[in-house]
Amino acid sequence: MNHDQILNDLKNKIYYPWYFLSGEESYYIDMISDYIEDNVLSDTEKEFNQTIIYGRDTDVKSLVSVVKRFPMMANHQVVIVKEAQDIDKIEELLPYIENPLTSTILVLNYKYKKVDKRKAFFKTIAKKGILFESKKIYDNQVAPWINKYIVNKGYSITPKAAAILGEYLGADLGKVVNEISKLIINLPEGAEINELLVEQNIGISKDYNIFELQNAIGSRNIEKANRIVNYFAANPKENPLIKTVSLLFSFFAKILIYHQLKDKSRNSVASALGVSPFFVTDYQLAARNYNVNKVARLISYLRDYDLKSKGVNNISTSDGELLKELMFKILH
Repeated sequence: MNHDQILNDLKNKIYYPWYFLSGEESYYIDMISDYIEDNVLSDTEKEFNQTIIYGRDTDVKSLVSVVKRFPMMANHQVVIVKEAQDIDKIEELLPYIENPLTSTILVLNYKYKKVDKRKAFFKTIAKKGILFESKKIYDNQVAPWINKYIVNKGYSITPKAAAILGEYLGADLGKVVNEISKLIINLPEGAEINELLVEQNIGISKDYNIFELQNAIGSRNIEKANRIVNYFAANPKENPLIKTVSLLFSFFAKILIYHQLKDKSRNSVASALGVSPFFVTDYQLAARNYNVNKVARLISYLRDYDLKSKGVNNISTSDGELLKELMFKILH
């Protein structure tokens, strides 16, 4: 089951004896666990029948003694184990998993780790309850995820604003949701989120960001590119060189892919590059300004400066100066 199916069952009061919620992305784990904590029992029932335990404070034997209790004046008891990855030898829970108390709903939040589904313990969990894996999304999936999330909340967002948020906030969905909450808290329903709102509420400049730099590079606007680079150099904490180089590497890698495409229609390009159709014209322009040989050479430069940013063959040159050197090589 995916998280939507699990939540739908919970809303329809279809419960399983346990929910083993694992994976590297904690957002969906917390979403499911919090729903169970807040909604399965009434406030009166929670007083005697809901137990919250932390993995570091318990062991399998103690946990089993809790989950084998019968509910008091309720159909279920709920036992939620937070940070279950800290329980030593959790697989010793297998005898209980094979013969659970049906009136207990056990929720195990096993965060930041993948589990080996080939093991008997996890096979049994999957057969008789819920074994859910919350996978981290890739960086290029963040902007589409943001767009979908905001639409589901009753708002809209410009492709550029979604892309800026995705690149600067990264793939930590909990952090992304928190920042989106800041954006929409005072907005009327149905409002559109644009780059100006992002700048005003989150502090990401609408003029000095990686997308504006890529556009300046792609269009060979030397003055604009240098202006942005100078801003980055003056604000290294907000614009670390390692991240800038990584994003530029991705940008030029997409240009290289574009050069190899036979079908250069808008939708085909967007699909091949993993970008919104909104950005296709930017790559078309950049491809006209940078042929295959030039792009290959620039990717080589980016690799060199990635190493220099990490101290390889670089003793004292600052990140700002390295970025200015790199930009000169890109644009000339």
